[in-house]
Amino acid sequence: MMSKIDLNDLRDKAYKNACEHGFHDQELSNEHCLCLIISELMEAVEADRKGKQFNKDAKETYELIQNVKFCKVIFDNYIKGSVEEELADAVIRLLDLAGLRNLNLNRFTLVNVVSKKKTFTENIYAIVKDIMNYKYSLEEQVNYAITQVFVLSDILDIDLLWHIEQKMKYNELREKMHGKKY
Repeated sequence: MMSKIDLNDLRDKAYKNACEHGFHDQELSNEHCLCLIISELMEAVEADRKGKQFNKDAKETYELIQNVKFCKVIFDNYIKGSVEEELADAVIRLLDLAGLRNLNLNRFTLVNVVSKKKTFTENIYAIVKDIMNYKYSLEEQVNYAITQVFVLSDILDIDLLWHIEQKMKYNELREKMHGKKY
């Protein structure tokens, strides 16, 4: 599934939206960006702990309603706070970092650290551990993390690309810095 996705195109869209919303008005370190990515992965763990998942049965209804016009209220009711949204947020932040540093995202095929044998939290831990592994270049870390989140999503039967697209539409409607300090 992931091989059909133009990650560099997604990178450019995520980065453009982040710039338009003020996220790059000041210089950010790689560590700052990676910490925010890890925080999104931790939010996915919290959503999983609370049992907050997107209702796949509602996807068709959501898409029908959305065809009229993307609506923030509908997003808030169907997707907000779910495991799927938080995994999408992590990838969007990875895409944004790749845009900020002009990283190529259609380049690496690496061994997976996530697996069906691990729990959700063990898989998230494995992803975070590799994000923190500085023996890899930033480009390798970002590519690897994106790949692992997609593989985990496939294991969980999550249409991650669809959730990324929904969250990117949602983010386009948000205020500067999404109302946050950073």
